[in-house]
Amino acid sequence: MKKMKNIKYYLILIAVILLSPMGVQAQVVEKPNISYTSNPRSIEIGGINVEGIKNYEDYVLIGLSGLSVGQTISLPGDEITNAVKRYWKHGLFSNVKIEADSIVDNKVYLKIILAQRPRISDIIYSGIKKSEREDLTNKVGLLKGSQITPNIIDRTKLVVKRYFDDKGFKNADIQVIQEQDKDNEDQMIVHIDIDKKEKVKVNEITIVGNDVLKTKKIKNLMKKTNEKGKLANFFKTKKFIEEKYEEDKNRVIEKYNELGYRDATIVEDSISPFDDNTVNVFLKIDEGQKYYVRNINWVGNTVLMTDQLNSSLQMKSGDVYNQTHMNKRLTGDEDAIGNYYYNNGYVFFGVDPVEINVDNDSVDLEMRITEGPQARISHVRIMGNDRLYEHVVRRELRTKPGDLFSKAALERSYREIAQMGHFNPENINPDVKPDATNGTVDINYILESKANDQIEFSAGWGQTGVIGKIALKFTNFSMRNLFNKEARRRAFLPQGDGQTFTISGQTNGSYYQSYSVSFLDPWFGNKRPNSFSVTAFYSKQTDVSSNYYNSAYMNNMYNYMYGYGSYGYGGYGGYGYNSYENFYDPDKSVQLYGITVGFGKRLRWPDDYFTLSGMLTYQRYQLKDWKYFIIQNGNSNNINLTVDLSRNSTDNQIFPRRGSEFSLSGTITPPWSKFDGKDYSKLANDYYSPKYQEELAEKYKWIEYYKIKFHSKTYTALSGGAKCPVLMTRADFGILGAFNSNKKSPFETFYVGGDGMTGYSSSYATETIALRGYENGSLTPYGYEGYAYSRLGLELRYPLMLETSTSIYALTFLEGGNAWIDAKKFNPFDMKRSAGVGVRIFLPMIGMMGIDWAYGFDKPWGNKSYGGSQFHFIIGQEF
Repeated sequence: MKKMKNIKYYLILIAVILLSPMGVQAQVVEKPNISYTSNPRSIEIGGINVEGIKNYEDYVLIGLSGLSVGQTISLPGDEITNAVKRYWKHGLFSNVKIEADSIVDNKVYLKIILAQRPRISDIIYSGIKKSEREDLTNKVGLLKGSQITPNIIDRTKLVVKRYFDDKGFKNADIQVIQEQDKDNEDQMIVHIDIDKKEKVKVNEITIVGNDVLKTKKIKNLMKKTNEKGKLANFFKTKKFIEEKYEEDKNRVIEKYNELGYRDATIVEDSISPFDDNTVNVFLKIDEGQKYYVRNINWVGNTVLMTDQLNSSLQMKSGDVYNQTHMNKRLTGDEDAIGNYYYNNGYVFFGVDPVEINVDNDSVDLEMRITEGPQARISHVRIMGNDRLYEHVVRRELRTKPGDLFSKAALERSYREIAQMGHFNPENINPDVKPDATNGTVDINYILESKANDQIEFSAGWGQTGVIGKIALKFTNFSMRNLFNKEARRRAFLPQGDGQTFTISGQTNGSYYQSYSVSFLDPWFGNKRPNSFSVTAFYSKQTDVSSNYYNSAYMNNMYNYMYGYGSYGYGGYGGYGYNSYENFYDPDKSVQLYGITVGFGKRLRWPDDYFTLSGMLTYQRYQLKDWKYFIIQNGNSNNINLTVDLSRNSTDNQIFPRRGSEFSLSGTITPPWSKFDGKDYSKLANDYYSPKYQEELAEKYKWIEYYKIKFHSKTYTALSGGAKCPVLMTRADFGILGAFNSNKKSPFETFYVGGDGMTGYSSSYATETIALRGYENGSLTPYGYEGYAYSRLGLELRYPLMLETSTSIYALTFLEGGNAWIDAKKFNPFDMKRSAGVGVRIFLPMIGMMGIDWAYGFDKPWGNKSYGGSQFHFIIGQEF
């Protein structure tokens, strides 16, 4: 019965289906048959499907087409054509096809078939050096994972070709080859094969048509296009670079203009191959005639009177028409007319020198001035600063909202930011944006932060074993946040206020220890640029026991008598039993400790590059059986006041190109001998007296002296641009004087010669002065302490790398100096001479390092070994 019911159910269901509309007439799905000869039909997009791409979502790919579901299009029509063009325009696909998959109820269902271009799995350069590969990687911009397009391949060839053209390899052959990556589907290995070939150099330069300037003079004007094989060009570049050649041609015409030949032109020039690796250069010059200034008329000036403008221009009727001089006086020189306007808010200033009349050899000039309104600074923005609190940067700026715009203030702000040391000076970019509508100026300082903290680890070997040193210098310390938990959570030490905190230690264990800690706030009180500093220091050096010397003497005698010397059996010297480390004697020592407090103030007169500072120092020396110094037992005290007047106008801390720095300082102690009532002529006169050391201790219990020092450096850029040679000159001298000829200070003398790096053996009593080309201290050996010194130097520097992470420059120098045991015999022109070469490397975490080779030409104290060939290593400081 149940089975009959199920059959009945199915029969009824079939009958319903057959009698329904769907059963009567099923819907027919049309296969698209699109005729491109008949009129287009309007149709709605019912759906879009994408095939062939795995790495993108469908909605992203559909979006590139510009088509969307529900959109009405013409079929056939421009919408489909434009969609295909959009895909090709993106350059990401190697094949594009759009089909009408089906048409139902006047709705078209589209199928987009795409073939993706392969991606880059690796980039391999061949035929070039590592440094060139690194440069090209940055310039070409190819990235692993990016897609390869014909445009990218063409651009790669162009960039690489241009790169080697600029280096003189004009015949370089560049091939970009794509290789299927066997390990990765749809990925390619890009091979950039480079055959640089030989550099293309200049064989000969032929110049015709010149009478005013001799051929030799013109060739000298062409700084970057020089003939090979000429002795005069030995140190000049001989490679031919099109861009530099064009600059040289302009330089020649500028020289003619400078001499009054305003019509001078190069009417013909050509470059012809001489052989595979050299070219010949041909120039034909039409010099024209020489012109003179007849009349100068000023138009549009209201701020400066005509007489003032004529005086500043430094040109008058009858002068040679020197266009180079005219342009410099209008806008180029530091005291140019334009700079007067720019420094007084006239940021919209412009001047156009127009030749209104040229009559025979005379020129009438009309100087058309547009002064515009004075502009005030509206906004000052600081960008890229992620190290300092913003007010720490702003306090250094000379451009403040509401002030009249000043070019000089802008340049000074640049210098002050660079001098802070927290930003890359090569990338400081003040972006000035005048707004003529409002008569205001916005200034954006675009900065690039750099690490400026320094850490020094060093180790050396001395007679008493290994000497290790560690120094930490934090240049962005924040004392006010020292106990702020939130600030300390962000860094090991609180940062942001630009203060300097330094801690250092040097030791080899028992024999020598030295520790110091210092703090400097360049804006003490945070209102004015008044500096406050405090330094505390302690050092102790011990001697070896006299048993060492006695044992060593007996061991040597024993070895000599019994023949064991070469093996060290006698006294076990060969195994280190007689070394210094085993004869430590804490009862023989010298200890030094003290504190220095300083205060400095930036002056406004003669200008605000000047700083006046004062330092009060107390030092105490404790000597106990110390036979290496004139005083072997006793305590000596040194209370002194130092006043220093200095000026620093350099433009860069690491590699200055312009400006100068000098300081004149005087240090003085109380003249104890003037009021203590002692007759020092009767103290410590007899070396063999049993009271000699006791009298010395009494004589130098309170040290007295005066000390005068002068240091100066100047920096002159020898060409334009950031990467230019710089000439540095130096002049230094120092004198240590006495209030009482019977109480000359044995402390604070000058230790002259060598690398200038302080050694622990003498730093407690002397000031170290470098003089390259000579042994350390060779000009002031023991017993001939320096009470005066002088030093003159000339140094030529050239930057090899100026980056945020590393700065490197090479140098060559001439140097001379001397020291005198009697200040009355001081003669700054009696010098020990030297010359040499070197290199400096600045690493932010370490500081300045370098190595110099120098040759000393003279014989200090008649000893040839003190001079001659010398190598000097520098860590953490520079000469």
